[in-house]
Amino acid sequence: MKKILRFFMSLVIVFFIGFFLAGGRDAMNPSAFSKVIESAATTRESVPEKTNIQPNNFAARLKRFVFLPDAVNEKVPAKNFIPVSDMPPRLIEAVVAVEDTRFYTHPGFDINGIFRATLVNLQYGEVTEGASTITQQLVKNLFLSQEQTMGRKVEEVLLALDFEFRYSKNEILALYLNSIYFGSGYYGIYDASKGYFGKTPSELTLPEAAMLAGLPNAPSLYSPYEDFILAKKRQFIVLDAMVRAGYIDERTANSAKIEPLYLAH
Repeated sequence: MKKILRFFMSLVIVFFIGFFLAGGRDAMNPSAFSKVIESAATTRESVPEKTNIQPNNFAARLKRFVFLPDAVNEKVPAKNFIPVSDMPPRLIEAVVAVEDTRFYTHPGFDINGIFRATLVNLQYGEVTEGASTITQQLVKNLFLSQEQTMGRKVEEVLLALDFEFRYSKNEILALYLNSIYFGSGYYGIYDASKGYFGKTPSELTLPEAAMLAGLPNAPSLYSPYEDFILAKKRQFIVLDAMVRAGYIDERTANSAKIEPLYLAH
C-alpha cells in the first residue's frame, strides 16, 4: 500500500512539473478548472471521429490525467473492438517483437529500448524500430500532437505511466491495436484484417499477422495496396524481429517469408 501511495504522489509531483513546462501556467486561471469540471460531466459518444484532435489547453490535459478512462472511451471506437483474447497469439508476438520487445516488463517507457532500437536501425540502415513503447505510441495516437517539445514529451511519459497504472498489459495492447492506423483508410485491427485479407483477426496466419504488424511504423508507405514490395520487406523485418525475440525459429520465419499472400482487393 505504501509503495502505491509513494508511486501516486511521485506521479502527481512530476505531473505538475511537466504541465508547467507544457504551458501549465494556465492553471492559475480559475476558468480552467471550471472547464474541467464542466467537460467531465458531459456525456459524449463512445465512437468519436478518428481525425478529431484533442484540445491541448491545461483544462484538457488535466482532464485526461484525472479522468483517463473517460478520455480513452471517447477516442477508441467501440464498434468492432477486438480483445486480445480474440486475436491470434502470433499477431501479438509480431507486434511486441517489432514495436516493443520489453513491453511486458517496462512501466510505460523504456530506456533500454532506446538503445536497442538505435542499434537495430543502424544494422538495417533505416528506421525499422521505434524508441517509443507501445504505451507511449498509444498515448500519442489518442491524445497528443506531433510537436517535439520538452513539455509534450513529459506529458507523453506521464500519461504512459498513468495508462500502465490503470490498465493491464493486455488492455493496453487491445487499445493500441484497435485504434492504430494501418494505412489505406483502415483504423484498428478488425478493419485492417478485413480490408487487406478479407478475414477476421482470429483467422490471420503468421505471414499475414507479420505484415499487418509492420504497417503502423509507416502505414502510408508500407500498405500492400500502395507498394507490395515494401510491404514484403517490412514483413521480413517483423519476422526477423520475432526470431530475435524468441517467438519463432529461423525455419518458421523463412517459411513465412515465402508463403503466398492473397489480398482482399
